[in-house]
Amino acid sequence: MAREKSEDKLLETKSKKAKSEKKSKSKKEKKKFYIHKFTIFTVLLDIFVIIVLVIINTDKFKTFWIPTAMTTMNHKYFAYTLYNEDTINKIMSQNYIEQNTDSVNLDDIVIGNTKEKSHYSSKYEKDLYTRDEGNDLYKIIKLDEGKYKGYLTVIYDPSDVDLAVSWKLGKAGYSVSSMCKKYGGYVGINGGGFEDLDGWGNGSVPLGAIIKDGELVWNHPGGSGTLVGFTKDHKLLLTPDKPEDAIKKGMMNAVEFGPNLIVNGKVSKIHGDGGWGTAPRTVIAQRQDGIVLFLIIEGRLPGYSLGATMNDVIEILLRYGAYTAANLDGGASSTMSVNGKLFNRPSAGGEYGGRTVSNAFIVTNKNNKACSGCNMK
Repeated sequence: MAREKSEDKLLETKSKKAKSEKKSKSKKEKKKFYIHKFTIFTVLLDIFVIIVLVIINTDKFKTFWIPTAMTTMNHKYFAYTLYNEDTINKIMSQNYIEQNTDSVNLDDIVIGNTKEKSHYSSKYEKDLYTRDEGNDLYKIIKLDEGKYKGYLTVIYDPSDVDLAVSWKLGKAGYSVSSMCKKYGGYVGINGGGFEDLDGWGNGSVPLGAIIKDGELVWNHPGGSGTLVGFTKDHKLLLTPDKPEDAIKKGMMNAVEFGPNLIVNGKVSKIHGDGGWGTAPRTVIAQRQDGIVLFLIIEGRLPGYSLGATMNDVIEILLRYGAYTAANLDGGASSTMSVNGKLFNRPSAGGEYGGRTVSNAFIVTNKNNKACSGCNMK
């Protein structure tokens, strides 16, 4: 009996020892697995870091990243996080615009027949002249170029283009949609810039001059030095003149911004990306037959639309025959309203109906043209 107990105890001891050894072996194997897994993770992380370092040190990435960051109001630190000041200054000095400063030859703009044609020289001309059914006022062409998306509004009669201005200049700005509703604009795009200290600007204090109905209604330091607007003959005039002199030349409605992109059919010379990076854009242009173009490019929306460079914008405008064109305020301010509602996807403020701004170019219907799609309320 004692011998049986002794044998049972010995078997129990051996069993415990076997279990202990098995448990110990399992722990060691588990530890080796975790060490192996951590090693793989570390190697992959090292490879990722090396790839990133290679990419951020390429000229192509620097040329994209630095100007794009430096042209924002609040995200310049994106550039300084990766590069020192010497590198930033070097890249910015290689990316700039030689602005075409020729005087606009207004006589070349002959406002005439813009009816549909029987023959078109290109798909772009056909897109431009072919009206939406029942709408002789405007047409919106959707743009999808892969890296960016946007809209081109074609306004057939330049006399339907007007300038809407905040009714509380110096105190408050309003969304483009609000301005359209107040002033009867069926389509509207943002215009000039405004003070935006620390990104909290509300459009109340415009930068530069504003001419409305032939009168200087605002003049504040900080404008770009180029007046962008329409004469009493409804022709797009770009001029560095003082507001008083521009008014003498027939300027009726204008804001101060830029740069000029196309003058008399000749483009400004863009070095690199022009120093303006890749971003949302707002541009106004006119063809020789008087047709006005509103261009909005959406951007800073990863996975949807990154934005466009100045070269991208010029390429689009030339396709559609722009003769004169100027850049307007871009970035988060780039907004477009149709029938009193926000139409595009701005990079910020979309949930509030778009950023509040100082002024907007709008499309009215002064001559009561057919417009089945117009539903301003």
